[in-house]
Amino acid sequence: MVRLQDIAERAGVSLMTASKAMRDGTDVAAQTRARIRLLAQEMGYVPNSMAQGLRNRKTRLLGLVLSTVSNPIFARTVSAIEEAAHEWDYDLILTHTLNSPEREEACIRRLLARSVDGLLIFPVYRLAPTAAIYDVLGQRQTPTVILGQRAPFCAQFPNVESDDLAGSQQMTRHLLELGHKKIAYLCGPPGAPWAQDRLEGYRRALREEQIEPDDRLIFTAGASMEEGEKAALQMLNESVSMTALQAVNDLVAMGAANVFLQQGVHIPGELSVAGFGNILMSEHFRVPLTTMRQPKLRLGAAAMEIMQKLLNGEQSESRRLSAALIIRASTAALKS
Repeated sequence: MVRLQDIAERAGVSLMTASKAMRDGTDVAAQTRARIRLLAQEMGYVPNSMAQGLRNRKTRLLGLVLSTVSNPIFARTVSAIEEAAHEWDYDLILTHTLNSPEREEACIRRLLARSVDGLLIFPVYRLAPTAAIYDVLGQRQTPTVILGQRAPFCAQFPNVESDDLAGSQQMTRHLLELGHKKIAYLCGPPGAPWAQDRLEGYRRALREEQIEPDDRLIFTAGASMEEGEKAALQMLNESVSMTALQAVNDLVAMGAANVFLQQGVHIPGELSVAGFGNILMSEHFRVPLTTMRQPKLRLGAAAMEIMQKLLNGEQSESRRLSAALIIRASTAALKS
């Protein structure tokens, strides 16, 4: 392994001069800096980041805490975060909570033990107003950005989120404009603020048209394709009278649509179906899915803009980005 001392000896300079040159120190002549850096490259020198971290108390590590990277909604957001980290010369440590509060705490504590400079967290939502591990982050003043809506237990940290309430409201308006009055809704996890916002958006759009939301058309699904399938089977068993179905996300919408298609229901001729999120699969579904496009890349970029301010010791405000309606083949005007 090539040491900085080896480069200094080859260049005929002191170790301190070589060190300053590698750190682009202005008190070393530009020509000398260039010569030493070129020599370091030729010799295959790799700086010891751990040693540098000990000197400046920075590890250049960021922790990213997600429920699971297999969730397609995260793919582009993680890509934007990783790209920004790469540009800043930071490394990213990815951990999975699997939606378990206990595992989430273990993941965060392990990242803190690695002395990460900051944390980006998609939280495990719980109904409790406090969570001990988030109190720890606040006490340590660890730069922390919440990915998604804030809940009481993580309200002290800045966040990035899509405007889920307005997006869901716009989707319901789209279905209403197509002539649908009996619009069923598949809810997400009851403890998740984003799911609550999307349900509220649906209700508000109905009330705008003087249609009182009917609890018999609202079903708890969850967030996965399998949960969408189960909810659709329940709707079939209960012989729900509806002409359109709006789901909390694309996975739930596609799971439900699969069941109805298997039962011979024509989409959108007999039933319009809409999702939320615009994951890649939605465009290539059996019946391309009408959905709300979340600004996933921009959410990741915004999260890193906030993180950069926090790392610099600055205050930063939260960001809310709007979603956009994407109309595809799964929704159509109600047949008279």
